[in-house]
Amino acid sequence: MHAPKLNVSIRLAKREDLTDIIALFAADMIGGHGDTTAPDAFPDYLAAFDRIIATPNESLYVAELDGAVVGTFQTTVLTTLSGRGSSNLLIEAVQTRKDMRGRGIGETMMRFAIESARQQGLSKIQLSSNKARVDAHRFYERVGFEPSHLAFKIRLK
Repeated sequence: MHAPKLNVSIRLAKREDLTDIIALFAADMIGGHGDTTAPDAFPDYLAAFDRIIATPNESLYVAELDGAVVGTFQTTVLTTLSGRGSSNLLIEAVQTRKDMRGRGIGETMMRFAIESARQQGLSKIQLSSNKARVDAHRFYERVGFEPSHLAFKIRLK
């Protein structure tokens, strides 16, 4: 049985949110991205944050509950020549605080992204998810995503 859904708000991330966002990534044992809350890594995250907010088609969001960051996701609007020049929303770096899962936070974040894409007149939304995230896959299907493609990656660093 799931706990009652919470009154979560979605907003653009601010520099003050970085420590909380980094903690969400660092707590992820499946992703394997090497995220850490070590102080010497903070300048890397700050530089990335500055690049994200300076890029018109990129947005970094947080889910907030009672003043606390409980989730995050990033979006990029990608325009392609295929599909007659369609523009699509790419969702990345979706995280919900582990102790808050199953309470509607992820659904609130995805509904926000879906509605934002509709308002922008985008053609589709896509995201990839680690094969090991079986619960996340069920969640994404429940909120309307279809498992239609297989993603491939090459790690360069």
